[in-house]
Amino acid sequence: MLYYLFEYFDQLNFPGAGVFKYISFRSAAAVITSLFISLMIGRRIITYLKKKQIGEVVRDLGLEGQNMKQGTPSMGGLIILASILIPTLLFAKLNNVYVILMLLTTVWLGSIGFLDDYIKIFKKNKEGLAGRFKIIGQIGLGLIVGLTLYLSDDVMIRESVSVKELTAGEKIELPDPVQPVSSRMEIQLDRKSTKTTIPFVKNNEFDYSWLVAFINKDHRQPWTWLVFVLITIFILTAVSNGANLTDGLDGLATGTSAIIGVALGILAYVSSNIIYADYLNIMFIPYTEELVIFAASFIGATIGFLWYNSYPAQVFMGDTGSLALGGIIAVFAIVIRKELLIPVLCGIFLVESLSVVLQVSWFKRTKRKYGAGRRIFLMAPLHHHYQKKGYPEPKIVTRFWIVAIILAVISIVTLKIR
Repeated sequence: MLYYLFEYFDQLNFPGAGVFKYISFRSAAAVITSLFISLMIGRRIITYLKKKQIGEVVRDLGLEGQNMKQGTPSMGGLIILASILIPTLLFAKLNNVYVILMLLTTVWLGSIGFLDDYIKIFKKNKEGLAGRFKIIGQIGLGLIVGLTLYLSDDVMIRESVSVKELTAGEKIELPDPVQPVSSRMEIQLDRKSTKTTIPFVKNNEFDYSWLVAFINKDHRQPWTWLVFVLITIFILTAVSNGANLTDGLDGLATGTSAIIGVALGILAYVSSNIIYADYLNIMFIPYTEELVIFAASFIGATIGFLWYNSYPAQVFMGDTGSLALGGIIAVFAIVIRKELLIPVLCGIFLVESLSVVLQVSWFKRTKRKYGAGRRIFLMAPLHHHYQKKGYPEPKIVTRFWIVAIILAVISIVTLKIR
């Protein structure tokens, strides 16, 4: 909202108003504002939650220090949501389709998580919202995101195409109007595409249409987008639930999400800047520069929340925060065409999820075979395995953060290493 106000002031030649045109300034303002909001309202929300006795009910898992967490206020994800939404609304262009999608993702998954926490705490139902309703909500959001990226005219990538590859209705601006047009002439064109980026590969663009190459070319496009939407749903659901599983130790999911947010912000910036995109020879995606402001708000919100969530935690984010954080990361990666980088960038979430899948699968298989279930890990998710081995909670969290930093650096390095 402030962007439009200062744009009006700039038209009136108001001194200093033009600074709001710069992404760097608005991003810095967003991260500072989100930090301020999370730190200032965090204390008030924690006090309110304690007053209302909205505390965590901890199951007895036989873990060291577990009883200390009993009664710690939950639903602290409200701090994160407010610290993301307010700076984004203040400093981003609200008519940008990518910003709208990110705001929708934040509110949508935050609401599902809030409903789950509400049922657990106020209705005294430890199971919370039924899993099928969570999945339905995630699928619904995935459909909206996928179809919006398909239908919106503002969702484009810049491609280098030859004149002979142009389709009917595509308008071009010749680089040299005097030069005669040749079918071999290469031009830069913004067009709808189902291409994405493959990490560590030299010719690093992958088109989802290749997955339906067996279909006649004239009828392939709808099926391509169907595949894209299904993959969007899968990624959003997997990453969102992965972040939820990771939120089991003080500061673990929060710190990991902040690290991932920094990497995504960098990837969004270079993808939206035509100079850097050309230099790095990566996909240029118009209008995604506004996502840098959202990423800045995300980073500030998670770091600010970490002030209260670090060991020993004064508040837990609950599903209100964890589902939203995972969903935000997934949708952000999808819209900047870096979703295939998620297994690396979100390696912590992936390993935590895999540890649960492997543990449950192996237990069921061995129970059928031997009559008694066996375990791969002492306890799943993986962070509880290390707790059972006697590692102090702060050491586990810090080492997971270090791994997350390494994975984030590797993800950024993929811009050059192919």
